[in-house]
Amino acid sequence: GVNFADVFAGLGLYSATPRGPFVPGLECAGVVEALGAAETPCSVGNPPGHALRPGDRVVGLARFGAYATAVNLDARYLWPIPPEWGFAEAAALPVQALTAWYGLVELGALRRGATVLLHSAAGGVGLNALTILAAYDAYVIATVGRPAKRDFLKEHAGLSLDQIIVRDRRTFGSQVDRALAARGLHGLDVVFDAVSGPLLRPAYERLRPTGRLVLYGAADFMPSGARPDYLRLVARYLRRPRLDPLKMIAENKSVMAFNLIWLWDHIGQLASAYDQVSRLVHRPPFIGRRFRFADAPAALRHLQSAESIGKIVLEV
Repeated sequence: GVNFADVFAGLGLYSATPRGPFVPGLECAGVVEALGAAETPCSVGNPPGHALRPGDRVVGLARFGAYATAVNLDARYLWPIPPEWGFAEAAALPVQALTAWYGLVELGALRRGATVLLHSAAGGVGLNALTILAAYDAYVIATVGRPAKRDFLKEHAGLSLDQIIVRDRRTFGSQVDRALAARGLHGLDVVFDAVSGPLLRPAYERLRPTGRLVLYGAADFMPSGARPDYLRLVARYLRRPRLDPLKMIAENKSVMAFNLIWLWDHIGQLASAYDQVSRLVHRPPFIGRRFRFADAPAALRHLQSAESIGKIVLEV
């Protein structure tokens, strides 16, 4: 699976990237070729008690290195692929589904019937988030960057037009107000944000008391070309939103941020989250584009273009 972390890592803008030469890629799917001595037999993943054997179809998480034809992984980070899913669908699931679950449920304290502002709703994380939010009977206000993505959500995700915002940086607060007013609502319980930049503050201001803004990305800082424009990045960094912690106390609001890769060392937490995700996500993820393995640079450029819908995968 192709993720924004791969793009940022390739541009030298990802803090978790290993030093020196590295192979990108955080997730993969394939067939078990062999087991190390310590992995025989092995109970892994979901469902509990699954005995891992050569020939098993599995999906796995990697801390880099998944852009390869063969990957050596710790068996604790492998899970069986549902029989009706293909390898591409399986590889499309882990990172983005776990991101959606951890951000909304673990950090966002999602409750049934909550009102949620979901940025980048037509992307891989966004579509997984919509599945989770539907299971919680949440009311979603979805944002996208392009009209074509609004049309996709209306057709494929069952959202009404008054639930979908094509973001305008200048009037975003008013856009959210209109979306809330269309349903007689007066605030947000959760904001799930992968954009940041000038959209963060107006979203935060519309949180109800006890509301939570959960930040898991910063697409506003994504360079448009093959090399970062550092002057532009510095300018945006200096203009980044600032919030007053004392005012947050008075308003009873929270802001949280996370990077899923730092959960790598907490395998119990990851395995539990994957178990919860697998209970909710029954349909294969929507794959917007498939690229040949040799065309990995083109896949990264497509994701960087902000034109992609759903998940992008590389096929070997």
